[in-house]
Amino acid sequence: MPLTFTLDPPVTPALRDGILGLWADVTNAGGAVGFVAPVTREEVRPELVRHFVQMAEGRTRLLVGHDEAGEVAATAFLTRNTHRLMTHWLWLYTVMVHPRHQGRGHGRDLLAAAADAARDTEGIEAVRLTCRGGLGLERFYASCGYKEVGRVPDAIRVAPGDDRDDIVMLLPLG
Repeated sequence: MPLTFTLDPPVTPALRDGILGLWADVTNAGGAVGFVAPVTREEVRPELVRHFVQMAEGRTRLLVGHDEAGEVAATAFLTRNTHRLMTHWLWLYTVMVHPRHQGRGHGRDLLAAAADAARDTEGIEAVRLTCRGGLGLERFYASCGYKEVGRVPDAIRVAPGDDRDDIVMLLPLG
């Protein structure tokens, strides 16, 4: 079944808890979403609160995908660039699909919904994101229309002796 995507849903305790669970589950399954496994919901909470603060300030928008049971199954945060010379593109952060939903095309659906949301945002011409090297994520994003436009070797230290490239991807919306 396809996911149902909602842009800017009301932040309720159920949504908050759903995102916390999603983020921890994705991380603990090996996902590259800002943490290294093992992680708990409580360790993720401060980062989610930072996203919520940016949402309250009007700088970030939340795109959430719910499964047929109404559970949070996917998220992405769209954040406006605050630099006055770069307001024509936005960042896509914390792109996640729950491990139980992976392999069904939901990641592509999430990225398409995020691109649609960006297109509907006045003045936005492109979407940028970064991803952790070593997992093949850049190939997935490329298959969704993103282009690799930069790479910083060994910029992400997952563990001592395990450094990964920070890869910058761009999706022109024109």
